[in-house]
Amino acid sequence: MSLEIVDRHSEALFEYLWYPVCGHEIFNHIPFEGMFCKNCNTQVELQESQEDRGYEEAVLACFDTDTTWNLHVDEKLRRDLPDGSARVKILGAPGAYEIDWWSPEPGDGWEPVERGEFADIEELAEVSHLA
Repeated sequence: MSLEIVDRHSEALFEYLWYPVCGHEIFNHIPFEGMFCKNCNTQVELQESQEDRGYEEAVLACFDTDTTWNLHVDEKLRRDLPDGSARVKILGAPGAYEIDWWSPEPGDGWEPVERGEFADIEELAEVSHLA
């Protein structure tokens, strides 16, 4: 009897993905706990999508701010998720990913932070020591 090993980790997906709370793209893996943003500690959970419409990959990234720190300090360095969570569906293949949809839909009440949107804003000294 042989055991088939399926490698579901995709380096290319993590190179494409970023956190919609702070715009950073550095992920920390804590064994048995999950994946967290190195900058703000927002958690992300990846799930396979029910339908892929013929794309090589279809992934749901679910972001949750229950564990996020610094939310009370400086709104210039982050943007809250509506009701503390958001999901994004990503379609494509390594090197050609695209966003299919966000839930909740970005609009007047909420817009996800774009990759590196806050990169040029310097963190205040009273913020850095809290992380």
